[in-house]
Amino acid sequence: MKQENSHELEDELRPEYDFSKMEGGIQGKYVERYRAGTNVVFLDPDVAQAFPTSESVNAALRSLIPIS
Repeated sequence: MKQENSHELEDELRPEYDFSKMEGGIQGKYVERYRAGTNVVFLDPDVAQAFPTSESVNAALRSLIPIS
């Protein structure tokens, strides 16, 4: 037999979070990106200047794999 939950849920959200004002949200909007397992790496500005694209970063890292 199932027991009824006698505990009232407490709203722990801060008052500034009002989700009733949010409109147009799409559930699962980024699920495909998440499933792809994308890794994000943040480069320092000086490094980003030397490697402006993900392809250039990957090429440089691949050249270092044999010596690691």
